[in-house]
Amino acid sequence: EYTASAGNHTLRTKLAGYYQKLGISLTEEDILITTGGSEAILFAFMSTLNEGDEIIIPEPFYANYTAFALMVGAKIKTENADEFDFDNYDYIVDAVDTVTAKIEDNFALPPMSEFEKQITPKTKGIVIVNPNNPTGYLYSPKELEELAKIVKKHELYLYSDEVYRRYCYDGLKHFSVMNLKGIEQNTILFDSMSKRYSECGIRVGAIITKNKAILDAALKFGMARLCPPALGQIAAEASLDTTDEYFESVYHEYIKRRNFMVEALNKMPGVVCPIPKG
Repeated sequence: EYTASAGNHTLRTKLAGYYQKLGISLTEEDILITTGGSEAILFAFMSTLNEGDEIIIPEPFYANYTAFALMVGAKIKTENADEFDFDNYDYIVDAVDTVTAKIEDNFALPPMSEFEKQITPKTKGIVIVNPNNPTGYLYSPKELEELAKIVKKHELYLYSDEVYRRYCYDGLKHFSVMNLKGIEQNTILFDSMSKRYSECGIRVGAIITKNKAILDAALKFGMARLCPPALGQIAAEASLDTTDEYFESVYHEYIKRRNFMVEALNKMPGVVCPIPKG
């Protein structure tokens, strides 16, 4: 049968408990289950952005964010494209300054001054992926706290994709935007079963926020698509009982793969590859 449009109550309650164990105070009322992390991003954009609005994402970034912004009619400020020509199915190129994470800095978060330069009256939010896809960079608490000041100063949304949080390397710890103080109503978290449990095919993600207006708007889109996958939610709920032994084995496998690839790449003449933190 169809499930609730916001997702199964039992799954939302159990997911809230997962976050509570991480020191993040949430209840099931702060969570909306989506059809994968992709739908979480799309619903969040549709609930917070209007046509012509702008968002900032440090480059390089996960390519699908471009598609989600385009579907809403918003523009990613970091693109070298100002407008999409639907008649010719091509971008009308207009060189735009970008907020770029540089390989020379191991893809650290760009200086806050670079974000300030890009903020206009049309800017509505900043998107980060932590740990980052595709760079593997893990943002520090200090970097995120600096970003929070920008968000608060300009009353922006901070969208944070944290689906890779379980895999932070070399003793480093993940710091969630949900732990930032003073911007609780501005923060929107994207989660997914995909990366944490290697279950991308069950298509279960989540929008997590303390902002009830955003969740109310997202729920209307959720009602239009009826419900997230019923069987996927059952699998997701069971997956939250996964033991640390599983994560340990996957972690060590990923570390071996990372080290092999980074070493091989850096042996190639002219190739530079930083060591991913996540």
